[in-house]
Amino acid sequence: MRFSDEDVARHWDSNAEPWIDQVRRGWDVCRDCWNNPAFFRFLGDVKDKTVLDAGCGEGHNTRLLARMGAKVTGVDISKKMIDAARKEEQREPLGIRYEVASFVDLSAFYDHAFDRAVSFMALMGGPDYAGAVREVYRVLRPGGDLVFSITHPCFMTRGFDWMDDEQGRKAKLTVSDYFDGEPWLEHWGFTDAPTTGEPILFAVPAFPRTISEYLNTLVHAGFIVKEIEEPRPSDEACRQHPFMQGWRDHAALFLYVRAVKPG
Repeated sequence: MRFSDEDVARHWDSNAEPWIDQVRRGWDVCRDCWNNPAFFRFLGDVKDKTVLDAGCGEGHNTRLLARMGAKVTGVDISKKMIDAARKEEQREPLGIRYEVASFVDLSAFYDHAFDRAVSFMALMGGPDYAGAVREVYRVLRPGGDLVFSITHPCFMTRGFDWMDDEQGRKAKLTVSDYFDGEPWLEHWGFTDAPTTGEPILFAVPAFPRTISEYLNTLVHAGFIVKEIEEPRPSDEACRQHPFMQGWRDHAALFLYVRAVKPG
């Protein structure tokens, strides 16, 4: 199966309405209770920095960056997501600029336009990762960095599955097809979202890549890989949301990467 940027945009436009409703109701508990707290610690200070949020969606984290003192520009391939983000900016102005754009085509921005580029759970969701890395490199100033989060490529494969013990707890993780780079259409929903009838599932194009592909592409573009992290949910998060315990005990769901453009 092959997906273009236009296919990705079409799927996220279709996902937009239920996605925005659920995340704004607080049902993306992996983000709110685990991923965001860990990633913002990894990201560090953004105050007074010009920041590109690549793949910003409806702008939840873009707004957090702005409230931390950054001058932020958000780009996303989905027009419906950007429309929703712009409405929030009108309702509560934070000085954020939003543009409908693929992160492989940042031609709206000059070379060296940003101090930092951030991407929250987006770079694994486009067909041309190498093109995105090259474009981000171009728009970063020398000495600037790209900091991003993705689903962990070693564990979140097409052949991923949990094995439960007799108590229904996640006891083992099985992984296969790690080297199968064929894209596919993945269907998933928020684990803790309340349902009345059939659960809401999002159709999301998936582009599997190996960890060496993610890191070597950065190096080949000219970046220096400075740091990676594989965050675990806290004990408190696991108590509040027991489905997270398997991710604390057995495997990493997320991978964080910091790469610097040489000065």
